[in-house]
Amino acid sequence: MVKPGVSRGGRFLLLAGCASLLAAPTFADDLREALVLAYNTNPTLQSARAQQRATDEGVPLARSAGLPSASGNISHTEFTSRTGSAINPNSPERNFDVGVSFSVPLYSGGSVKNSVRAAETRVVAGQSDLRGTESEIFVQVVAAYMDVLLAQEVVKLNRGNVERLDVNLQATKDRFEIGDLTRTDVAQSDSRLALARGQLRSAEANLIGARERYIQVVGKEPTDLKAPPPLLGLPENAEAAMAYALDHNPDLLAAQQRAKAAGYDVRVAGASRMPRVSLFAGADYTDYFGTLGGVNSASFDQSGTSTQAGVRATIPLFQGGAPSAQRRAAQARQDSAMEQVIGIERGVIANVRSAFAQWQASLSLISSSQSAVDAAMLGLEGVRAENTVGNRTILDILNAEQELLSAQVQLETAKRNAYVAGFNLLATMGKAEARDLGLDGGILYDPEVNAGRVSGRIWDWSNDPDPATESTRTVDTRAQDGSVTGQ
Repeated sequence: MVKPGVSRGGRFLLLAGCASLLAAPTFADDLREALVLAYNTNPTLQSARAQQRATDEGVPLARSAGLPSASGNISHTEFTSRTGSAINPNSPERNFDVGVSFSVPLYSGGSVKNSVRAAETRVVAGQSDLRGTESEIFVQVVAAYMDVLLAQEVVKLNRGNVERLDVNLQATKDRFEIGDLTRTDVAQSDSRLALARGQLRSAEANLIGARERYIQVVGKEPTDLKAPPPLLGLPENAEAAMAYALDHNPDLLAAQQRAKAAGYDVRVAGASRMPRVSLFAGADYTDYFGTLGGVNSASFDQSGTSTQAGVRATIPLFQGGAPSAQRRAAQARQDSAMEQVIGIERGVIANVRSAFAQWQASLSLISSSQSAVDAAMLGLEGVRAENTVGNRTILDILNAEQELLSAQVQLETAKRNAYVAGFNLLATMGKAEARDLGLDGGILYDPEVNAGRVSGRIWDWSNDPDPATESTRTVDTRAQDGSVTGQ
């Protein structure tokens, strides 16, 4: 179920320029459109939403135990044979019975009240789980998006390297022909070119894999991906990140709600030792179709009605220890849930600190890698110049070119890792959901809408439409290749 998104003042925007939610685009050309497409069509996220709707039904199920109930019964009986003591000339040959019964629970020891509270709390926990799934999908989208960009750049770098080495090989052969270089120089250039071609094929294969993973997560082929916008809302230090995560991490919030629900379960289990009181009423109609009394049927009434009403109290006296065992089991489950909260809290703390450190290290690596690229480019120019005067060999040039390529690949990898690490940090903190990404200018899925819709339903024939998939299939997408434009 969806509802119109409402602008939330004070939200941290993670992606610059995300002011409104557009309709699903034909192509995912930038990161925001990829996030929107995954948000609307990813099967994992759609499945989690459906699972949450199933969790929502726990509330009306729990509430139904405290509501009135009514039932009816109809029976028609034919007495086909009678022998021995059952022979009675006045016995009827057939009878027809109709009955209606009605019951209203008055007191159940708190079982219904606490069952409803537990179900409502689990709905809240499920909504936090759904937030976590949403965040995980967005992390996958960002990683897939950045992997495609990285793989494309690596292919471009390797292709450029092959082209340079091809030119170098031809120049080396020309200089060998005039006696300026040796056969060894030619062999070294030829070997390095063959190695570069193999690296290019490997890079193209990695690009194909990255594009296929993108299709799997986003649902469409990557087309002309643009550079991602800067990440905003990142913390200044690990302590600030951890403090925010302890209040907003969806996994931790879900665990806390489940522990709270387990406390209500203990009360439900204890209620089985308490009395139960209910009102009841009923009416019955019986018709013997003129067969009661046999030959004297005229002397007997052939039909009749009866009604009854009263109060019923059920007082447990001894149940073989079952209530105590159930309560102890519920207490143990509550204990387990409480310990899980601490375990998840530990994980959140460790993950936030680790993610912050990885993000900081990636930023530092970008700076050092850029310096390495600049130095490698300068070194290559120097080696080439020195080679012209005989101070450097062809192998020195080949090594310098390989060093430049390695530095360039490392720089592009560092850029990708820094962006993904920053987004992972935001996700761990609980700041990487649709409402945080500026996607709430249009239609967003709101799990509270369905929870409110079904909470008060009491009609037995209130059905929803048959399920229909909303996620998109990728069977019609073409197999990806390693080609890159703009080389």
